Amino acid sequence: MEKLYISRDGLEKLNADLKEMLKRRLVVAAAIEHARSLGDLKENAEYHSAKEEQGMLHARIADTEDKISRAAILEDQDIDTSKAYMGATVKLLNKKTNREITYILVSHVEADMANGKISTVSPVGKAILGKAIGEEAVATIPAGELRLKVLDITY
Repeated sequence: MEKLYISRDGLEKLNADLKEMLKRRLVVAAAIEHARSLGDLKENAEYHSAKEEQGMLHARIADTEDKISRAAILEDQDIDTSKAYMGATVKLLNKKTNREITYILVSHVEADMANGKISTVSPVGKAILGKAIGEEAVATIPAGELRLKVLDITY
């Protein structure tokens, strides 16, 4: 079983999501029972909809439980803080546009581009992983090559 390196916050979020899904499971089960009481299941849209939601919910629960069981929290003392690794906030300079951008390196489970969290397995994440301040990275993205310079790293 492969370890899933994750931040403490990421693990807390997974646990909170699991708790909500388990609550939702009870609501869906009640909806199925109600729909069942309406009679003929062949043409009962409520029943089929609730059963479909139940199946998807069970799959999400199983996936989340698997991630939690494999989770290994990365502690700061385990990391060389002079380089960009998971958990680092990395300030970069896009060499082509001369614009600065800041990303937080996280596991694929925690990735959230809207909040500046990129996965260490994404093209940009892979390119800057292990880089130190002043080093340059080249990420291959669909639009071509993205040249980045590491300006700052904080943990």
